[in-house]
Amino acid sequence: MPYQEFEAMPRLLAGLLFDARTGGLILLLVIAAICDYRTRRIPNRLVFFGAAFGVIYCTMVPPVIHGTVLFPLSGLLVGCLVFLPLYLVRAMGAGDVKLLAMVGAFLGPVETIWVALTSMIVGGVVSIVWVLAHGRMFRMLENLVSFFQYGMLGAIAGTTSGMRITQEASAGILPYGVVIATGTMGYLSLHVLGFV
Repeated sequence: MPYQEFEAMPRLLAGLLFDARTGGLILLLVIAAICDYRTRRIPNRLVFFGAAFGVIYCTMVPPVIHGTVLFPLSGLLVGCLVFLPLYLVRAMGAGDVKLLAMVGAFLGPVETIWVALTSMIVGGVVSIVWVLAHGRMFRMLENLVSFFQYGMLGAIAGTTSGMRITQEASAGILPYGVVIATGTMGYLSLHVLGFV
């Protein structure tokens, strides 16, 4: 990497914070991550305010050429749908689904998919580190085997009744709001630096 590009990196990353759209999103994500880490809950008021702000701001100041209100609304819908299956099998909380929907209101549908993928990678790495640190790897592997067995049998039978993960059988609860915040900020950083 040439020295000039390396020297420009801090300026590019600082631009994320000083842009009203990405700076506002990062602030909301940091608040959501702190709330989720402390209480294992993401406040609905925070998510609904953030989603409304994202829709209004991206409609008034479109981040894409010829952008309309459909840009933030389609991002909101994609953000809601991506993690909805995980919520339905109790692998994720409703607050996490709503948080990604809020992110979608700011970033639109395509970038929301990238954020979801980045968040899943971050979540996988953090989960493995967490279960190794707490000696719960065997429990996690048992859950994965059961989940896929019930998933395959359920798909054949046309039901999802056995696919829910109970609190007692869980290998631990990961504050996924922290993961979504980290994944979003990681994606935005990589994007502004030209890596994705």
